[in-house]
Amino acid sequence: MQRITESDSKYEHLEKMSVIDLLQNINNEDKTVPLAVEKELPSIEALVEAIVERMQTGGRLFYIGAGTSGRLGVVDASECPPTYGVPHDMVIGIIAGGDTAIRKAVEFAEDDNKQAWIDLLQYNINAKDTLIGIAASGTTPYVIGGLQEANRQGVLTGCIVCNSGSPVAAEARFPVEVIVGPEFVTGSTRMKSGTAQKLVLNMISTSVMIKLGRVKGNKMVDMQLSNHKLVDRGINMVMAATGADKEVAQQLLNEFGSVRKAVENYKK
Repeated sequence: MQRITESDSKYEHLEKMSVIDLLQNINNEDKTVPLAVEKELPSIEALVEAIVERMQTGGRLFYIGAGTSGRLGVVDASECPPTYGVPHDMVIGIIAGGDTAIRKAVEFAEDDNKQAWIDLLQYNINAKDTLIGIAASGTTPYVIGGLQEANRQGVLTGCIVCNSGSPVAAEARFPVEVIVGPEFVTGSTRMKSGTAQKLVLNMISTSVMIKLGRVKGNKMVDMQLSNHKLVDRGINMVMAATGADKEVAQQLLNEFGSVRKAVENYKK
């Protein structure tokens, strides 16, 4: 396979560029990423619809990846409970090398094609669930092995990769291949590839949560009220939805613990 993610940057002598030239050139490359994502919207749509169908019957969503890809999966999963009020074990991100690898690279963790399934078994992954492998190169053994065993066990599989015709995509039932081209710094897939993966993850988790009823109108009515900013946001949302004054809205939030429940009980 052709590994576009490893091909030479279109730019030479980066060390000789001025700061503004560096910034402009990086920005110019970044502008191409949403267009690459746009080309994959039909593939993302198919994956989201399959995930929603599984999760409506009690399934969970898992992400696996190594390095930047793994970290992005962990971030997306960790933001679902506070944003949408879902249980912490509903969307789960797993990174090769374990949580230590979130902050510090764990050498050769991505090269073990057996470890991902071992990690997933700790969560009792089953045929109701969905597994998305994230790998810019599309060649990460950790991800390939995890998807292979998931397929054997009847788990729905998808992937987000940035090379075409990769081994990871070959294992995924619902592959998403966002081809962003060479990185500004050759092979630095934390840049455009990472941005593409983040955009796709945003699309997947947001669309899934909306379809699962976790958004009303355009508001995060089930968000966790975990700091003053979010409490203030919640009060304003209750006021807008009910016409109640600030004091009543705050009392409702304090009593019922969420915007959704506060609004529902006010209307009763």
